[in-house]
Order: sequence, then C-alpha cells, then structure tokens
Amino acid sequence: MDLYMLFPTISTSFIVISAILVAIGWALIVQGKRDAHKKVMIWGAIAALLFFIIYVSRTAFVGNTSWGGSDEMKIYYQIFLIFHIVLATVAAVFGITTLVLAFRERFAKHRKWGRVTASIWFVTAITGVVVYVLLYVLYPGGHTKPVWDVILGA
Repeated sequence: MDLYMLFPTISTSFIVISAILVAIGWALIVQGKRDAHKKVMIWGAIAALLFFIIYVSRTAFVGNTSWGGSDEMKIYYQIFLIFHIVLATVAAVFGITTLVLAFRERFAKHRKWGRVTASIWFVTAITGVVVYVLLYVLYPGGHTKPVWDVILGA
C-alpha cells in the first residue's frame, strides 16, 4: 500500500468506526444506559474528528484523487460525490448541534436531533465507503496537486 492509499484507508476506517460507535450509542440509550451512551458517543465524535483531520491534511499536503473510471461513468460519480459531500456537511453540522444540546443538558431537543443526526450519519458513512471503493479499489485514479502547491504555484 502506497502513501496515496494509506491516508484514505485510515480516514475511511475512522468514519466506519464512528458510525459503528453511533449505532452502539443509540442502542445503549434505548436500553437506558445514559453514561455508557455518553462515553460511546463522545468516542464516535472523536473518530469522526480524526477522519476530518486526516482528510484535510491529506488534501492539503498530498492532494486528492481524480476519477479513474470511464468518462461515461464520471458524471454519475460526480453527482454521487456531490451528494456525499452535501450529506457529510449536513451530518457534521447536525452532529455538532446534537453534541452541544447534550452537553447543555437539553435532552428533549438532543433526543429529537439525535435520531435525525444518527440516521444521516449512517448514510454518510455508507456513501463515504462507496466513494472510497470507487476511487481506490474499483477505479483507481490519478492524484492532483496538494492545495499548498496550488496556492504557492509550485
């Protein structure tokens, strides 16, 4: 596995771990295990944050991966990618909001937001894995320049 595959594999793993922890946390709160729920959900948020840090770092210093499949499939991939990015952005904002509501002990609102947030997060994780499989397993592409090289004109 080369450097270009290592970071996406690690970051995608953190998203999967995060989704699994959110599912476990949801099951725990249904069982009335509030303290365990809180701990697991915080670890789920940490896993999501680690994904984000690795993703942003890779984008800045290594670059993104371009589509490696056929030109006919590229438009479908781009539409799917845009859907995933929008969904991930919404999930991140909802996730932060849900965490803030919990820490402020506004549990009625937290409960309502949490159901929606977790559902969106599961779909985001699944679509993120699909993007990974498309870019790194089925149709490996080329790599673009790191953001810093583009900014500095290197």
